[in-house]
Amino acid sequence: MELVVRTTAGLVRGVEGQVGGIAAFGGIPYAASPVGPLRLRPPQPPAAWEGERLAAERGPVAPQRQGPLERAFGGYGEMDEDCLTVNVWTPGANAGAARPVLVWIHGGSFTTGAGAIPWYDGSRLAARGDVVVVSCNYRIGALGFLHLGDLGGEAWAGSGNTGLLDQIAVLAWVRANVAAFGGDPGRVTVFGESAGAMSIATMLAMPEAAGLFQRAILQSGAGTFVQDRPTATALAVNVLDELGVPHDDLDRLAEVPVAAVLDAQAAAGGRRSGVGLAFVPVVDGVTLPRLPEKALAAGAAAGVSVLVGTNRDEMRLFAAVAPDAFACQDEAGLVAKVAELPDVGLRAADLVAAYRRCWPDLSPTDLHVVLHTDHAFRRPAQRLAAWQAEAGAGAWVYELTWPSPVLGGFLGSFHGLELPFVFDNLGQPGIEMLTGGGDHLQDLADRMAGAWLAFARHGDPGWPAYDPEGSRATIRFDLPGGLVEDPDPALRAAWESIGL
Repeated sequence: MELVVRTTAGLVRGVEGQVGGIAAFGGIPYAASPVGPLRLRPPQPPAAWEGERLAAERGPVAPQRQGPLERAFGGYGEMDEDCLTVNVWTPGANAGAARPVLVWIHGGSFTTGAGAIPWYDGSRLAARGDVVVVSCNYRIGALGFLHLGDLGGEAWAGSGNTGLLDQIAVLAWVRANVAAFGGDPGRVTVFGESAGAMSIATMLAMPEAAGLFQRAILQSGAGTFVQDRPTATALAVNVLDELGVPHDDLDRLAEVPVAAVLDAQAAAGGRRSGVGLAFVPVVDGVTLPRLPEKALAAGAAAGVSVLVGTNRDEMRLFAAVAPDAFACQDEAGLVAKVAELPDVGLRAADLVAAYRRCWPDLSPTDLHVVLHTDHAFRRPAQRLAAWQAEAGAGAWVYELTWPSPVLGGFLGSFHGLELPFVFDNLGQPGIEMLTGGGDHLQDLADRMAGAWLAFARHGDPGWPAYDPEGSRATIRFDLPGGLVEDPDPALRAAWESIGL
């Protein structure tokens, strides 16, 4: 097994992966350390090194405040602002092999997460699909999405999307280096979950990302979680005020301790509602010229085929963590909650009535969870698939409907449940706490991982493409699961009636 590879910055030495015959490389810099004057600036090329660089361990993760779920599974390891690294798993680092490449973008609400946690280990995918798998870290929170362009001028242009610019730098690194790891730079599929999928949808609308990937898989995320410049500037003002940094002396940000930035991020973000996430991509008119949904509807990513989908009970997890945010005492309270959702407003009663006809026995709180799931995840995914299909790119849609039995089945098919199946990593630490375990689950992992790999290799996951004017074919991953046409048409029609 070849474990030494020459990259554009120097030689790296990998180790054997968790699966025999797979070489693993960790912590390879794809950009310079974003510290000091490079903080909140676009990523710069990494410094070259002499001799071999040992790539046996994952690099530090982006600075973040980890929540109870992350801590319950042992956390993400060392954190450091010098975090811009990639990890590679390959069946053979032999130039000319031209294997399909999958590049993973992790989720975490744009404020947490890491590219090399055990759940995302790419060894099994690389082995079963004869592909090269790449994961990465990128800047998150205020360090990745603090829009300063309207305060500091051109010198700070793009600061609100540095996390996305990092991801684009990863893809540029892949284009320049993946052939040496046995991959084909002309067959790159980018895939991600939650904020990772939202990032991908946004990159589909970013000129700098054009041509860097040919296919995209979006798991539980589309292009709706973005903010405009005034909203992003107001958030930046709050962060600067928390830090005591004058608005006309932004260079002082380079000297602020990372811990203080995270404290200010938590304080400023906690005062904000709106889209539900404080630090998200910014439609700044420079790096992101227009709303991703408007760009995609106009055919901005006509050359990229997509596989996009959601889990049936996405919001159950969030309702379990923050029950007060979803609780409704009665039908009037439900309508009031739904009216707060972006772009719903006065049409809330019509939506609630449509959902009540389909779900007559659900409590107002449970119906709110169902409706909120469709608003935040399912409908954006269907719209994105429709736009890509109409652009001639090709689109396929899935739903995970298999319910986890943990907690008496309370969480159902919750947000993130697909991850161990997609990566075929059912045996990783902590997974059984989410799935309940059992050999029968391997069938579901085989089908999901197999579909992802088929899409990356052939551009077809194995079921009919989505036709927004026809069958609207959707595969449901379950035990047993199967293909359905135009799932829940009455609910789709209710959303379409209000332009969503």
